[in-house]
Amino acid sequence: MTTFDANGITLEQVRENVWEIPREDGMRVPARVLASEALLEQISDDKTLQQLKNTAHLPGIEKHALCMPDGHQGYGFPVGGVAALDAEDGCISPGGVGYDINCGVRMMTTNITYADLQGNEEELVDALFTNVPSGLGGGGVVESGIDTIEAILDRGMEWALEEGYAIPEDLRHCEDEGVRHDSDPSAVSQKAKDRGKNQIGSLGSGNHFLEVQRVTDVFRGDVADAYGLSEEQIVVLIHCGSRGLGHQVCTDYLRKIEKRHGDLLAELPDKELAAAPAGSELAEEYYGAMCAAINFAWVNRQLIMHRTREVFEKVFGQDWEAMEMELLYDVAHNIAKKETHNVRVGPEDRPMGGGETVDSEERELYVHRKGATRAFPAGHPEVPEAYREVGQPVIIPGSMGAGSFVLRGGSESMTETFGSTAHGAGRVMSRTQAKNEFWGEDVRDDLQDQDHIYVKAQSGATVAEEAPGVYKDVDEVVRVSDELGIGDRVARTFPVCNIKG
Repeated sequence: MTTFDANGITLEQVRENVWEIPREDGMRVPARVLASEALLEQISDDKTLQQLKNTAHLPGIEKHALCMPDGHQGYGFPVGGVAALDAEDGCISPGGVGYDINCGVRMMTTNITYADLQGNEEELVDALFTNVPSGLGGGGVVESGIDTIEAILDRGMEWALEEGYAIPEDLRHCEDEGVRHDSDPSAVSQKAKDRGKNQIGSLGSGNHFLEVQRVTDVFRGDVADAYGLSEEQIVVLIHCGSRGLGHQVCTDYLRKIEKRHGDLLAELPDKELAAAPAGSELAEEYYGAMCAAINFAWVNRQLIMHRTREVFEKVFGQDWEAMEMELLYDVAHNIAKKETHNVRVGPEDRPMGGGETVDSEERELYVHRKGATRAFPAGHPEVPEAYREVGQPVIIPGSMGAGSFVLRGGSESMTETFGSTAHGAGRVMSRTQAKNEFWGEDVRDDLQDQDHIYVKAQSGATVAEEAPGVYKDVDEVVRVSDELGIGDRVARTFPVCNIKG
């Protein structure tokens, strides 16, 4: 058997690109890393593997604690972590969602070609930077009072549709149609609402961005046709989340859970895994508040898309409808949702394999995706009708110098990963180290001179933190996903203009 040793943790190779940490020391299930050996070398450089082992201690966890190919160290859970916890006998963990609730991505297609855009890059990047709020603190497309915040938390993209910021197709091409109806705005603190009311329609800072891209490669023509993608087409990728509101929701409930459920916390190897038992008052409150923050994030990205449509109208002198600026898909990265999955039942130590029949049943689970993307396959009822025959679109951003990918939910995702795959390239370098290694102005100039990529940001430090060299090889991440059948390559895109906070 092939093994991989890293900092006292031994992984056994189950098959190509699948590595397992066997159950030990309180782990309720084994832990699995889905990665090539090259990616595993990078994943093992920080505390990712230990955090993955810790996650396997959570009550009610089913099958495996999982790390996707882009995994790296996070808060409690590793980024790239997936864990499905029983919604009756398990728990829900804010650390398994993270501070940026529903950080996610959306891609908008157009009928503009790269040739149409060339020569307008500087005008476009300047106009986007001027008109799309970014950076730390306040400022958004809509600044509102408490009534508007309450409506957004309650109705998500339905609010945007009612207010004229969206069209019906935008909702139909969004995960959950852009609204979690089990949201509870009353479970969101006033402090969180105050932090969010002036940030509706803003990118924020860090790794969040708005990027104009061109489609460079199509790998599955039939799926690309269904998605409306073709080579040399211009598309727009938006990556951001729930801003200060989501951060405050996470902070509030971590503190509450630590105080009220200290007995459960004492059983776990890391306090960052703080969790509320399923069925408890705090579990229900956190779930309602988290779903409200999810709604906020979807509206946030919708308003940025609305503003982007307006900018393109000014730059290209056409209505956005004439440019066919349509939402391909919007998918969340940091989320824990109640989903029904097929799980094994019976004694915990029942062996699998060898042709033995194993009993299973459908069960409701809190599926935590921390820096991971839902990737439902063709035929799944929750895939939008327009894409149901080919599978759910999955958007995998790379670095600003390496391009991004569009995938579709793979046929093996439901059995292997609770319908999940990677969410990006995944960092290999901390932000502090990146600022020591790179000079932002040099990175920006090199991208423009060598790759014809136009970048504009609030500061050079932000560009340094997000330099291409701080990320894993997105091609390798996607190759592993494709080979495992959890997310199939459809198309590749490459940056043209990028704005960051």
